[in-house]
Amino acid sequence: MAARRLVPLLDRVLVQRLEPPTKSIGGVLLPESSQSKLNEGVVVAVGPGRRDKDGALLPMGVKPNDKVLLPQYGGNEVTINDEDFVLFRDEDILGVLAEKQ
Repeated sequence: MAARRLVPLLDRVLVQRLEPPTKSIGGVLLPESSQSKLNEGVVVAVGPGRRDKDGALLPMGVKPNDKVLLPQYGGNEVTINDEDFVLFRDEDILGVLAEKQ
């Protein structure tokens, strides 16, 4: 995957949005007009973090392969090898979705 070679700078996070489902739980095909952009994604790559006023490196809040909750608007859309990704700042990510146990 070419996006794994891209290393975001500073506190940027490269995210691939999840695709909306094309079928309902009951198996009914959903029309494109009813499918909306999901606010969930998977972190592909993270930058090293930003520095505080003293020059100390602040750690990132997410790591690769985390499933995250994204804001509805914002981020910079990037296309790499015909795949769509979005670059967000670490502070713009709303939360990390925990796996069901």
